[in-house]
Amino acid sequence: MNDHKLQPSPARALTGIRARSATAGDPGFARERVQKSQRAISPLNLANVLSFSRMLAAAPLAWLILLDRAWAYLAAFLLFIAVAISDTLDGRLARRYGWVSNIGIFLDLTADKIYVAAMLVTLVQVDLLGSWVAIVILVREFIVTGLRSFAASEGLVIPAGRWGKLKMLVTIIALAWLLLKGHFDRGGALAMLDTNGLLNWLISLAPLTIWAAVVLTILSGAEYVWGARKVFDPGRQGMES
Repeated sequence: MNDHKLQPSPARALTGIRARSATAGDPGFARERVQKSQRAISPLNLANVLSFSRMLAAAPLAWLILLDRAWAYLAAFLLFIAVAISDTLDGRLARRYGWVSNIGIFLDLTADKIYVAAMLVTLVQVDLLGSWVAIVILVREFIVTGLRSFAASEGLVIPAGRWGKLKMLVTIIALAWLLLKGHFDRGGALAMLDTNGLLNWLISLAPLTIWAAVVLTILSGAEYVWGARKVFDPGRQGMES
């Protein structure tokens, strides 16, 4: 028998070793593969368009609120509901159709902060929201954004906790409630349809939703800081150096 034919040549064996190291443990190869997959995703997909549209919606939302008119608050409420729905759609579309990308994540996170900040500032301007509420919510956003960026630079990912997800939902409800309150306080059409006073009673509960949003903002911020505690671990930093 020609046993030597069963033995791979040194060059072929070396090629096989290089291929296995590339696919199994070479971080450069892994980064190149991720970059290629990112390039394959078109940035003009529907999920990214929805996220970008939320950024653009911040301007008309702020303008409508600053008009301080009954019809404008109702229009802002309807626009805000559409924006909130798009906030849930873009993530689902991205996961379902494989559109998850770095630019999509950036657009999603940034859009949320832009339109919420625009609404908070303008609602304070028209005396529908206390300035301290806006400060608490915005300071929390700054802290979380800073921690997320710092953790990413250290190679850590801090997942969103249950309080954070609930906080976003309650904040959206509270802001929508305030827009309706502005409509009712200025004698809008819905207020004239409220013959038995039920809607006015519900609108009067707006401060409770604001308090709930503030409490959840503080809890979610504390939860995020606790989740990021490993970033500031001196032992971990010593091992890396």
